[in-house]
Amino acid sequence: MAQRFTKSLIGAAFIALTALGVASSVHAAGGEQEIEHLDWGFNGIGGTYDRAAMQRGYQVYREVCAACHALEHLSFRHLGDKGGPFYNPDYPNPNDNPDVKAMAKDWSVIDIDSDNGDEIDRPGIPADKFPSIFPNEPAARASNGGAYPPDLSLITKARSGGSDYLYSMLVGYKDAPAGVEMSEGMSFNTAFSGNQIAMAPPLSEDIVEYAPTFVPGDHGEGLQEIAAPAASVEQMARDVTEFLTWAGDPKMEVRKKIGFATFLYLLIFSLLLFLTYKQIWKGVKH
Repeated sequence: MAQRFTKSLIGAAFIALTALGVASSVHAAGGEQEIEHLDWGFNGIGGTYDRAAMQRGYQVYREVCAACHALEHLSFRHLGDKGGPFYNPDYPNPNDNPDVKAMAKDWSVIDIDSDNGDEIDRPGIPADKFPSIFPNEPAARASNGGAYPPDLSLITKARSGGSDYLYSMLVGYKDAPAGVEMSEGMSFNTAFSGNQIAMAPPLSEDIVEYAPTFVPGDHGEGLQEIAAPAASVEQMARDVTEFLTWAGDPKMEVRKKIGFATFLYLLIFSLLLFLTYKQIWKGVKH
């Protein structure tokens, strides 16, 4: 009975994994999705984010995506946290980071005048949250042809396929195949469910002129400049996906380091327990 039950479980698991593999490799035909799987540096037990790519990704978000999409779960200071895209070891407190201050100041934040209680717009400061793009959902839909632009701070966590899906969607705009009827105002996208998406292609060649990127040195000394690649659609899609993946999980690197250290501790502890057991009971017949 136990053997039959075990075989049934193994068979069910094999069928589920096979179905998952088939589902992940479907192609854009008849409303199916085509998801490209990339070799992201942040995957795996020792994965880390690419700081230069995150900085370029923030620039793509600010100059392109921020016209419609908010980052409501992030504050400006998070950009300068250790592990963040603009971390500078000379400014361990991100509120003091001049790059973070400059980026926050580039945004307009709604506040209340302390003198008369009126609503005012002021430049952002590192402690502020990223502001909403629209005052409410109806205003957002009215500005986007009835579609509601999702918040991007958790987009890679909220979509099946995560980072691969987001990248594939950004590069997946194609001309509709012959015989496919497109609804008014929709674009054909190989990665989007149903292949019809209300968002027009957001990226085009050289729509962004990449600024220089600076990342901490390997041994913690200062910052070193990284040469910027050409701003192709694929490169911008990859960079903004890297940034938004970090935005959805900014403590990933710390969590992985703690997890590995915990695993190593438990492994050594288990070995010591086993050796202690063998020593204490070595003269006892089992």
